[in-house]
Amino acid sequence: MSTSPLPPLAQTVGRVCAWILGGVLVLAVLAAAWIGVRGALAYGHLSDAQQSAAGAAEVLRDPSAAAALVSDLSADTRAARDLTSDPIWTAAEALPWIGPQLDAVGTVAAAIDDVASEALTPLTDVAAGFSIDALRPVEGRIDLAAFSSISAAARAGADGLSRAATSVGAIDDTALLGPVRQAVTEVSDLLDSTSQTTDALARATTLLPAMLGETGPRNYLIVFQNNAEWRSLGGIVGAMAVIQTDNGALSLTEQGSSSDFRRYDGPVLPLSPEIVGIFGNRPAQWIQNVTQVPVFSLTGQLAREMWLREKGLAVDGVISMDPVALSYLLAATGPVDLPTGEQLTADNAVSLLLNEVYLRYENPADQDAFFAAAAAAVFAKVAAGVADPAALVTALGRAGEERRLLMWSALPEDQAVLADTTLVGPLPVTNEDQLGFGVYLNDGTGSKMDYYVDADTTLVWDTCTRNADDTATGSITLTLTLTNTAPADAATSLPDYITGGGGFGTEPGIAKTVGYLYLPPETELTAATMSDGSGFGGGIDAGRQVLSFSTDLDPGEATTVSLTVRTKTPGAQKAVAWVTPTVHPDIPTSIGDSCTAD
Repeated sequence: MSTSPLPPLAQTVGRVCAWILGGVLVLAVLAAAWIGVRGALAYGHLSDAQQSAAGAAEVLRDPSAAAALVSDLSADTRAARDLTSDPIWTAAEALPWIGPQLDAVGTVAAAIDDVASEALTPLTDVAAGFSIDALRPVEGRIDLAAFSSISAAARAGADGLSRAATSVGAIDDTALLGPVRQAVTEVSDLLDSTSQTTDALARATTLLPAMLGETGPRNYLIVFQNNAEWRSLGGIVGAMAVIQTDNGALSLTEQGSSSDFRRYDGPVLPLSPEIVGIFGNRPAQWIQNVTQVPVFSLTGQLAREMWLREKGLAVDGVISMDPVALSYLLAATGPVDLPTGEQLTADNAVSLLLNEVYLRYENPADQDAFFAAAAAAVFAKVAAGVADPAALVTALGRAGEERRLLMWSALPEDQAVLADTTLVGPLPVTNEDQLGFGVYLNDGTGSKMDYYVDADTTLVWDTCTRNADDTATGSITLTLTLTNTAPADAATSLPDYITGGGGFGTEPGIAKTVGYLYLPPETELTAATMSDGSGFGGGIDAGRQVLSFSTDLDPGEATTVSLTVRTKTPGAQKAVAWVTPTVHPDIPTSIGDSCTAD
């Protein structure tokens, strides 16, 4: 069977189509090669930028090195941005499958370049002439000009980093390949962390001059929480001191202790019905209990009012810290000599202040005198400028992150600067980024037995589904195990001041704990159990369901509390639990888990 040849016109059209198809294929191959080569080059520049950024921690010690560091960073980030923003790359971002990968890489490169080339530039300009030693007190006075010189630059840098973090955080990772998704997550986490750090710097340079008396004397009440006797925010308020600031000068003007305060017949300030329903009026009747409510803005107001009633001074703010935070400061100052002839160090501060002092002195007045002497000695060393400023900043930062350093200002403009930071001691945050649980522990023995109680907390997504809009739904289980590690003969081997001596209805040696578990809004409780078979009380606080419980532990005994919640609506993929800071610096005060199911 013969086949008729195609007419000349058809042959011509066929050849033209073949040429066009071949040309398209060649262009596609060239475009793929172009994108591949430029992507590889961009990856190399971003890797170089990452290596340069590894030295960023040293900038704190030598800010003058920042300019060279940022110059190296910006050269690489600019090259990576140029390589991922040409017309061919941009056009390919509209393609299926490969398009989202290229768009994500281009967005990340642009965001990082904005940070290196713009957000950090104002900071490097001032860093060239700035030394961290400028923050060191000289003869008890801090030069406030050091803060003014970097305030505007810090705010510009913080705003730029915030924009970059928002840009990368908005990337839809549902269509991304595993390696690209991981890289985007790592960059997003880094930008979030750096943005928070820079924002903290901006807030500090705005707030500290005023707090240090730039416009006139200020008085701040420092309360020391005693973690050997738990309260929700850490421990009872024991020792106290007033620090006066005036144009950068620091002076310790008065000291006190909880024994100076009476029990008030009624609340010193009105409490909301929700708070009273859960905690009663106790937080507003005893200075020891002002930290029982897990909101430091309320603690600050109550402590200020009680100090005013007993001492006659309306302070400008309240600052709280615990002996663990004090140990961080001692790592920066070095050992402090005490009037007793011994030294207070970073290694012995917690054990000495929270346990050994009670074994050594039976008289509470002697204990108070020891605490007062220790506080005065540490303050004197800090005010003398002995501490390494970089180490001091690191110590304060760690204490703040662990919620062992808290602040409240009676001045609304100052409190507004502190807002949205962990320093204000808020309830656990629930937003588009996280679901916040609260695990708040309180001593019910009237003793210092919590020095011997371990608290182990876990938080896990049992089941979860990641939704297309980057939200998650599912169930989350929180588990708390409390263990009394006191010696078996604690009832007879430990002094009454540690065991309570049975004075509050609990037999010596037993550790009684009262806990409050705050659930995130928009979650539903599906299960709650205690291994000892006891039940729960509770209430509602600020839109959060609260479960309360009580448990008595003999030496060596443990109790486990477990609860499970289910999300009512799609929300954050990360769950976080804030836990009462205890005597153990190695036990996290914040734990979390992320929904990883697809």
